[in-house]
Formats: sequence, C-alpha cells, structure tokens
Amino acid sequence: MNAPHSAGRRRALLAIGGATLLAGCGFQLRGARPLPFDSIYLNMYQYSELAAAIRRQIRANGNTIVTDRAEDAQVRLEVQADVKDKVILALNTQGRVREYQLRQRFIFRLVGKNGQEIMPSSEIFLRRDLAFDDTQLLAKQQEETLLYRDMQNDLVQQLMRRLAAAKMPEAPPAAAPAPAPAAKP
Repeated sequence: MNAPHSAGRRRALLAIGGATLLAGCGFQLRGARPLPFDSIYLNMYQYSELAAAIRRQIRANGNTIVTDRAEDAQVRLEVQADVKDKVILALNTQGRVREYQLRQRFIFRLVGKNGQEIMPSSEIFLRRDLAFDDTQLLAKQQEETLLYRDMQNDLVQQLMRRLAAAKMPEAPPAAAPAPAPAAKP
C-alpha cells in the first residue's frame, strides 16, 4: 500500500530538485525586457501588419509609448528596407518546382530626437523552406501564408531584443551654478 505513495513522493522530490537546480544555475525564462527610451515613432506605413505587430509588442513590453508624430518621440525607428522574396530551390525531373525558399530582409536604424544615430543600420534576415506540390496548390498557399506570418513574428521578437539592447546617449551633465561672488568686508 505504501508503494504508490512513495512513488508519488519520489516524483515530487525529483520535480522540486530539478526546479532548484535550474533556479540555482541562473536559468530564467526570457520575458519582456523594457525598452531604454520613453517614446518611439515608427517611420513606416502605419497600417501594415508589421507596423501593427511592432506597436502591439512595444505596448505589451512596458512603458514605452508609440507616438503618431516624430517630433513627439524620443527616438525614431527608420525602416530602410522590408523585402519579401520567394526563390526556387529545387526542380523535379519534369522541370516543375519542388521546393521554394521564402525570405524576408528587414533593414532599420534607430535615430534620436536631435538626429544622432543610436543604432546604426542593422539587418534582420529570415528564411523558411517550403516543399511544393502543385497537386495541393491551396494547401501550399495556406502554408506559405503561415510561414510568412511566422517569419513576421520572429522578426518582431528579434527587433524587440535589439531595441531593448540599444544604448541611449547619456544626457549632458547639468551646468553647475556659478559661484556666488565673495562678500567684501
């Protein structure tokens, strides 16, 4: 009768021991990292799916505000390129496409309010392979759409990590008050 209870205890002790080991080694799930600036302007077409996803992620990430005007923001995200490609990787013996590669190249930079470059031009390049079968055209089109959506989610996560790591320039020290003139006796 004690065997089921001792097996349950052993499992509980192993689970607690494993959690203690993970906590002791510094393991921590990657969570939202706050951005090092208070407000940002997204210099991109505001109604695109990508802009909406970036705005959502910034709002969910912390206290940073996405502004509608560049003048109101502490920094500007300038998108220099956002290109999606579909390249043929392989053909079958009849010369029909057997495999595609979906690619997305996103180039951006981060600029401060007074024009100083906080993060130089950076590139995020993503690719996914897509096996193709022309007898399943509708299913493959849906799979392509899902892969592009997955790439966009990956792009937003990579962008957020890079923005969180941005080094904001230090504010110039406040001018020290002028010393009061010495009193004459």
